Amino acid sequence: MVKIKIDILYEDDSVLVINKPAGLAVHDDANGNQKNTVVNWILKKYPKVKKVGEDESRPGIVHRLDKDTSGVLIIAKTQQAYELIKQQFQNHQVKKVYLAIVYGDIKKDVGIIDRPIGRSKNDFHAKATGSVARGDLKQAVTYYKVIEHFPGYTLLEIRPKTGRTHQIRAHLKSISYPIVCDSVYAKGRVCLDKLKRQALHAYSTEFILPNGKDIKVEASIPSDLSAALANLRRL
Repeated sequence: MVKIKIDILYEDDSVLVINKPAGLAVHDDANGNQKNTVVNWILKKYPKVKKVGEDESRPGIVHRLDKDTSGVLIIAKTQQAYELIKQQFQNHQVKKVYLAIVYGDIKKDVGIIDRPIGRSKNDFHAKATGSVARGDLKQAVTYYKVIEHFPGYTLLEIRPKTGRTHQIRAHLKSISYPIVCDSVYAKGRVCLDKLKRQALHAYSTEFILPNGKDIKVEASIPSDLSAALANLRRL
């Protein structure tokens, strides 16, 4: 097992907030294929968290990020914190901000994507909206704002109101502006130089601590996305 290095952004007796690096899964998959995960790191560094939560395979995990998405991830260190933060997510009280580089030049500077999400009819690994979705479709709402235009690309600030699996990735694909280098939702498209994963970063998260205090935690833009943006600015 490779030694995992994770930056801690905030910590107290009940909550831990980390900057999850791209390429690191939050927890193991159903087939046990992930050797290095955030959960493994938690259990090694915080063994008392083992019993926190509802699923022993996901101790302390109140939400997740896709393996190739970087950024802010909240971990509960106590059961009380787990219940309180989980309730905030269920009530849409947690304010999350993502940054994404997408293919195409988005003309509308602000927008809302309000499209229920279900499983894709065409790809077992993907989510979808509209006629290409199947199964139980769940409400999903995503707000976006253009931060910067480039020739053929756009940098977006994204604020998901709901937290469906692959929501941001599937929603942006549904309006024909998929995330750059997304292996599921932008298959066959050329990645930007320096990028080996989807250009999506959980930049900040704001929530209420168990002590009642509001907190906003930010994770700086990682080096691979910074390099990709620097190259775009030279175009």
